[in-house]
Amino acid sequence: MKKIELEIVALSDSNTSANSYALILGEKGGGRKLPIIIGGFEAQAIAIELENMKPARPLTHDLFKNFASEFDIEIEEVVIADLREGIFYSRLHCRQGNEFRQIDARTSDALALAVRFGCPVYTFSHILDSGGVILDADRVQEPSDAHAVINNSEDLMAKAPESKPSPYRKLGFAELQERLQQAVDGENYEEAALIRDELKKRGFI
Repeated sequence: MKKIELEIVALSDSNTSANSYALILGEKGGGRKLPIIIGGFEAQAIAIELENMKPARPLTHDLFKNFASEFDIEIEEVVIADLREGIFYSRLHCRQGNEFRQIDARTSDALALAVRFGCPVYTFSHILDSGGVILDADRVQEPSDAHAVINNSEDLMAKAPESKPSPYRKLGFAELQERLQQAVDGENYEEAALIRDELKKRGFI
């Protein structure tokens, strides 16, 4: 299968789910967007690297990169390889000398490492078709203020996470479809991802 390269186009705090953020990946040269919900810690790790900020002590993903570099291990690419029941599955494609390995990773961790290693991120067309949304080229949302993401994630991580029922659990199929279209039209990627996951959970997608 042909791989499709992605780039980070937006990172914003969540309006509907506590301690979570929406990371939007865009198809290079195309209009499809892949919204991924990530935790506050991973959002902070990505935002810090995007802003070229250097913490006083290495964060977990910085430590991983430093450790790998000491042993001449490079991450050459990240591949978002599968989407099952609303969960993205990713692989790190690593090289040490002439040896190549693929390592399973959470997508949020894989992306935090990708921005540190400066490696490309890929996925496949069927994942963009099933898990993405489509926008016109002139409606791409600009990345939000990474400093705000960093500050907000620190506040959220200080609180105990709460398990909340889906706000869409009582909606019917037609209403879910209508809300999904409204979210896409309003460029509310995070809500669109949650509605899409609710539709997948019920077997509508």
